[in-house]
Amino acid sequence: MAEKRSISAAKVGEHGLKKHDIKVSTVVFMIFCLVAAGCYGIEEMIPECGPGLTVIMLCVLPFIWALPFGLVASELGSVRPQEGGYYKWVQEALGEFWGFQAGWWRTISIYIDNASYVILAGGYAAAQWDISRTTEFALKAAMIIIFTYINIRGVKDVGLASTILSILVMVAFGLVALCGFLNWGGDAQTAGTISFQLTAYEAGGAADWIYFIAGGISVGMWMYSGYESMSTVAGEIQNPQVIPKATMITIPLIMTVYILPTVAGLGSLGQWTEWGTESGTVGYADVVKEFWGSAFGVFFVIIAILAQCSIFNTYIASGSRGFFSLADDYLAPPFLVKCDKKHGVPYIAVLTVAIACLILCMLPFGFVIILDVHMLIASYILVYISAMVLRKRIPEEEYKFRIPGGFGLLAVICIVPICVAIFAILINGSDYYLGGMTAMATGPLLYFIWRKMYGGLTKKDPQAFPSNPKTGLAVGDTKRISLLFFFMTIMNVVMVLFAPWYEGWGTGDSWESSDYFDGIIENINVNSIVGFIDNYLNIFTIVCAALCVIFFLISMKVEKKKG
Repeated sequence: MAEKRSISAAKVGEHGLKKHDIKVSTVVFMIFCLVAAGCYGIEEMIPECGPGLTVIMLCVLPFIWALPFGLVASELGSVRPQEGGYYKWVQEALGEFWGFQAGWWRTISIYIDNASYVILAGGYAAAQWDISRTTEFALKAAMIIIFTYINIRGVKDVGLASTILSILVMVAFGLVALCGFLNWGGDAQTAGTISFQLTAYEAGGAADWIYFIAGGISVGMWMYSGYESMSTVAGEIQNPQVIPKATMITIPLIMTVYILPTVAGLGSLGQWTEWGTESGTVGYADVVKEFWGSAFGVFFVIIAILAQCSIFNTYIASGSRGFFSLADDYLAPPFLVKCDKKHGVPYIAVLTVAIACLILCMLPFGFVIILDVHMLIASYILVYISAMVLRKRIPEEEYKFRIPGGFGLLAVICIVPICVAIFAILINGSDYYLGGMTAMATGPLLYFIWRKMYGGLTKKDPQAFPSNPKTGLAVGDTKRISLLFFFMTIMNVVMVLFAPWYEGWGTGDSWESSDYFDGIIENINVNSIVGFIDNYLNIFTIVCAALCVIFFLISMKVEKKKG
């Protein structure tokens, strides 16, 4: 019985959290903001993959990435609707260590994401009105301050702001779709640019096809991610069962918002090789600007800024609750659980998001974003595994919503996106891979430090979550740390073998046009960077393998043997 209790999830303390009566429609708009808030980002897929492959991926990814996670998040959210969401699901299924990894990886990816939305909003304004860097920063700071204030007022106010902004964004992209379909084939100026070829150029073999898919799959997965984020505030909603219902409504809604404007824009404006998010490229705003007048260009800049505001607004709530839940379990600094007495909001955690964004939004952020998708994907894999474990463990009658078809169908729903996730990690390129893997390695390091500093779940309930007196960690943690570095070593070895064939190491072609370090490092020596990545990958593989062996040997001495 004691062992069975030790793998359960600890209950979240209230700490003054205030519950709100929120309708399904409000949650729909909040999830829409968390996942989409418009098509911004898809522009980068089009010239990399080709217009045809982009549309195919937008149609296929919902069924192998968005829908599976939406179903899993709905099932787990219905049976375990508590503050912390996905972090608590993984904790209950796989234990304290893996729960921390999921919570840390996803929360940090949200912090990075949030800064990027502020930077994008400032960039859109700077490009349209040619404002100074000081004015641009003032605009970014104002955005951070306004939406931090809204978040401190509580989830209900966040939902109201999300509703208004979501409706504006949907109307704007509805106009793009309408304009595009009404002007299908283009006019005299654009007719010659209409082309729906499948890929960016003719594919010569398997490596070319992988390259085309790699050009868009991470963006596509990122565009269809975020369905779990609403679960982190479930403890502040009087009827948290509205979250699974809203999730199922939002999935087809987001598919529609993505696919229709993209198809209509390509079919009317064309110029697919020129699409992008930078100044001087073609985007959704140009569709209505071309056919309905230049005033729509200004309108869409405003919508683009509001779209970034809507995502930023909702992700402040989601990201701050990640650290709140970790701190509640004594796995992060305890001041993060402090709540505002009037509004019942963890205001310290909310302010950490604002402070991080104020710092990061001053930097050229392109080189940091490589960490985001990798940690997001890693946390998703843990949630999929947890869904299968909890299906076996939790009695059927406790579920308010359960994916039909039995455990076999659930396994397929979970395993397919896990395979897609691993494939995406490998084909992003060795630079993205190493950045993401290095960021992942901070998980076990911080767990080791914070577990020993703050006591972890043992401080909450020493009987249910016993500590190993020899290590100061939870019982079995040294084995789990060894297992994590074992998985990382296997992935590294695969990458060492795969990268030379896939990238053609030594040519540096992918770095010639790279702008990751623009504004930070001038006059980049491409060959030096390629050589550094080559060496770092080999060294990182050896370090992970060594840590795997070291912690395994330690576990043999400090962990009690059963029986």
